[in-house]
Amino acid sequence: MSFRLQPPAPARPNRCQLFGPGSNPKLFEKMAASEADVINIDLEDSVAPSDKDIARQNTIEAINTVDWGNKYLSVRINSLDSPFWYRDVVDLLEQAGERLDQIMIPKVGCGADIYAVDALVTAIESARGRAKRISFEVIIESAAGIAHVEEIAAASPRLQAMSLGAADFAASMGMQTTGIGGTQEDYYMLREGQRYWSDPWHWAQTAIVAACRTHGLLPVDGPFGDFSDDEGFRAQARRSATLGMVGKWAIHPRQIALANEVFTPSEAAVQEAREILTAMEEAKARGEGATTYKGRLVDIASIKQAEVVVKQAEMIAAR
Repeated sequence: MSFRLQPPAPARPNRCQLFGPGSNPKLFEKMAASEADVINIDLEDSVAPSDKDIARQNTIEAINTVDWGNKYLSVRINSLDSPFWYRDVVDLLEQAGERLDQIMIPKVGCGADIYAVDALVTAIESARGRAKRISFEVIIESAAGIAHVEEIAAASPRLQAMSLGAADFAASMGMQTTGIGGTQEDYYMLREGQRYWSDPWHWAQTAIVAACRTHGLLPVDGPFGDFSDDEGFRAQARRSATLGMVGKWAIHPRQIALANEVFTPSEAAVQEAREILTAMEEAKARGEGATTYKGRLVDIASIKQAEVVVKQAEMIAAR
């Protein structure tokens, strides 16, 4: 382990982030009553340019009036290359109450993008005397974003989470696909006449997880476009969880239960993790640094792995 220890990520459930457009206020009560851990009201891609102003006002009213319970409440502002983002930030922080937890910043390409939003947010918080410090989540969805992913992860102490936006990322990279996440038909290997499909998002997800874990952020997988394909969603979510991501977006209510299912450790996994911790405690009492559990070696590194599972289960149970 480096002398400079890896900071912990925020200790809050982030299994499912449910999205809904700010231009459709009739969805807000349903979103608040859902089983998603995080609510993302969207002012960006799902809102037409002609509806930006009304979507912003709908969102502010909802923040102030809807009972969001214990949801982590986030708003995705417009991208910094648009003429809308500054008004999103100003109106949200000047007109919405303290219930707002987070601003999601899309299409981030470098650390300076975060600096720009941070400077504006900090000035408004100071001027308005806001008691709650707004957190940030960023979306990596461009070639520049993935190239500067660690710089972005280190850009502000407000940062709590980072997501992969597969659709815009694919377009920025020039990928020959119109699918949003999941297996891509032409991304395969051939052996003895048989096709084997691999994951075209794997390397980007791994880069995001590494940057997030280095700087104490929550790494989150983004959207899965085909909301009629439950098994495809599960497959991608399981790959993401195995890589170290803590949750996934839901762009349709049916995806909420799927995300919660995958990113909640199973009872069997938690039981095994607890048994590994017990086995290692017994080994330490005997003066041993390693032991066997179900026929395999476990050691100090195994303790760290098991603690991740147990702590995640306890945090979700506490919610």
